[in-house]
Amino acid sequence: MTEDVIKTDVVIIGGGPIGLFAVFELGLVDIKAHVIDILDRPGGQCAELYPEKPIYDVPGLTVVTGQELTDRLMEQIKPFNPTFHFNQRVESLERRDGSFLLTTDMGAKFECKVVVIAAGGGSFTPKRPPLPGIEAYEGKSVFYSVRKMENFRDRDVLIVGGGDSALDWSLNLEPIAKSLTLVHRRSEFRAAPASVQKMFDLVESGNISFKLGQVTELHGENGQLTSVTVKAPDGSTFEQPVEVMLPFFGLTMKLGPVADWGLNLDENLIPVDTEKFETSEKGIFAIGDINTYPGKLKLILSGFHESALMAQQAHKYVYPDKKLVFQYTTSSTSLQKKLGVK
Repeated sequence: MTEDVIKTDVVIIGGGPIGLFAVFELGLVDIKAHVIDILDRPGGQCAELYPEKPIYDVPGLTVVTGQELTDRLMEQIKPFNPTFHFNQRVESLERRDGSFLLTTDMGAKFECKVVVIAAGGGSFTPKRPPLPGIEAYEGKSVFYSVRKMENFRDRDVLIVGGGDSALDWSLNLEPIAKSLTLVHRRSEFRAAPASVQKMFDLVESGNISFKLGQVTELHGENGQLTSVTVKAPDGSTFEQPVEVMLPFFGLTMKLGPVADWGLNLDENLIPVDTEKFETSEKGIFAIGDINTYPGKLKLILSGFHESALMAQQAHKYVYPDKKLVFQYTTSSTSLQKKLGVK
């Protein structure tokens, strides 16, 4: 632990795509940022849970994986030399005269003029299915995310769930798996209609097996699954051979210590204005999935927009006597110099 206080312009809480892009937008207006994240690397949920999952709605990129997007953003912010503090969580926030003092669970202290909360939905953990003994299989043959697709090549894969993650990974793992079975308790899905149709097309062609029901028991030894018991809607049961199971039942989000900072909250989300995405507390901003406002869409694109407007207001707090003249990166020679464009 250290008693030294790190002084900086801005502290960004959260190193996911939105936090990373906030570094870029702040850097464009000469603001230095430190980034704190509870994970051991940048990328947030994209890198931790969906590093190889395709993302289709980032402008200018037809398709990009969560890890590729993280890598591109890290390359983009290089000119601004942000400082990262991983494996730490901000535990407390103290208001000072014109600044904030943040302290992490590792004892690190930061004094800054602006705090940017870009923590997604907060700390997230996959929802564990209520199956007896599932803990013994976790990390060996039961996985809640796909970090490397090659780990599932030539294996009998069972995916359980009816949301976007279940459908997306059914489509993406089908070409490399020995066999792929999707189990869901009903024939309706909470996923993109196009993905559902592609899945049923693969079922019709015999490439994917879809079965109605719920997994009730796991079978195997030493953490290795050999089969599961599935209870069908009519009450009957059947055994499904399987080597690997991927349950996608969503995530449990916890706001964590942020909930105790005196900010106005709305069902564990932070209300902000849509002019500058500032919270009820002057100098504290919330961008990305953790905020809420009328018409909010939980898209990476939306978070990028919020980062840009946040940076404009943050400049007023960091440089109160310096007027900011907005410049386009395509025409400003000074901005091009910062970015290393020749």
